[in-house]
Amino acid sequence: MPYNSKAFGIVIARLRAQKGLTQEAASGLSGISRSHWAMLENGRKTVKLSTLWRIADTLSISASELVRLVEEETENL
Repeated sequence: MPYNSKAFGIVIARLRAQKGLTQEAASGLSGISRSHWAMLENGRKTVKLSTLWRIADTLSISASELVRLVEEETENL
């Protein structure tokens, strides 16, 4: 299954909202700029593996679970 940046963005936006975090708060916790986080959520940027790990940690989820959720979302698009 190919990487789908739109699905990745949908998933991290949903998880971030469930945790009650703003993009600014989530980006601060992860060490990613807010504009980079926003581009990831909007599907305009491809995530690097090291960034995926930081995002997963920020969202209190394992990287493998995050990938699984993105795969599920990709199937639903």
